[in-house]
Amino acid sequence: MDVVKEVVEGAPTRISGTASVVELEELAQQLVGKRSALARARGELGLAPPEERPRLGAYLNEAFEYLTALIESQRTELEREAEDRLLAEEGVDVTLPGVELERGTLHLVNETMNEIADIFVALGYEVADGPEVELAYYNFDALNTPPGHPARAKGDTIYVDYGNPADEVLLRAPPSPVQVRYMEQHRPPVHIVVPGRVYRHDDLDATHSPVFHQIEGLAVDTNITFGDLRGTLHHFAREFFGPTHEVRFRPGFFPFTEPSAEMDVWWEGGWLELMGCGVVDPNVLEAVGYDPSVVSGFAFGMGAERLAMVRHGITDIRHFYSSDLRVLRQFT
Repeated sequence: MDVVKEVVEGAPTRISGTASVVELEELAQQLVGKRSALARARGELGLAPPEERPRLGAYLNEAFEYLTALIESQRTELEREAEDRLLAEEGVDVTLPGVELERGTLHLVNETMNEIADIFVALGYEVADGPEVELAYYNFDALNTPPGHPARAKGDTIYVDYGNPADEVLLRAPPSPVQVRYMEQHRPPVHIVVPGRVYRHDDLDATHSPVFHQIEGLAVDTNITFGDLRGTLHHFAREFFGPTHEVRFRPGFFPFTEPSAEMDVWWEGGWLELMGCGVVDPNVLEAVGYDPSVVSGFAFGMGAERLAMVRHGITDIRHFYSSDLRVLRQFT
């Protein structure tokens, strides 16, 4: 019992001298653990004279409770001090100004496509979308492009090995397949604009890219004429380039429109080609189940990168894809 008494008397100083919870736990094992002097004294209590056992037992219990209370009190203090240190090291002064994150903006190509789509949406058009991996039927056959047409050659169109080997699967060359799919699912009148990525076998240089973006439009209804096409695209040019810019239409050829035309805009002292357009060929209307004797339509298509380059004086299409913030931040 003398050993226990000595432990109890020295415990306050030893406990208060611990500097961490880990150090306190190690000391606690020495004071009240299974191998402590107190535990041994409890185990030897049966060896004491019977008349001494109640007094000795009560003393040992009081010693245990006393030491446990000291340990818990010190643990609470050490945990509080550790929390205070952590708050001091990692705390945030909420009265200081916050960190302002730089806001991102749309890429110029996306911004251009959105602006073009908005002009046509204001005229009552809907924005349509479709798959970029397409069947040759939608990319060519339904658009009146015969099997021997040069556009169907592997040197121009990117074919992929996917799905049924009997199907010709490719990365769409224009967004036009969306027009066919939309007409298959909707009866006239149809007024849609289709922005999206397209793919060609082109080498990347200042004016070409194997992946770029186009915006196409389609209108189908009764009594639609080439005059409606001219008026619509003239309105678009005035909205996009400004009311003082002139446009002209030159004869052109596309398998899916007849008659077809190229539209130019007068820009900084010269005519610039903007897009192809024309009256929808009756074969295209028949392919989707429309009656060409009842309805007619017009279609057009333009390159988003080309319009952005013309409008902003960009001379190299590769600037759009280089992710160079020095270039992109000029158009925020």
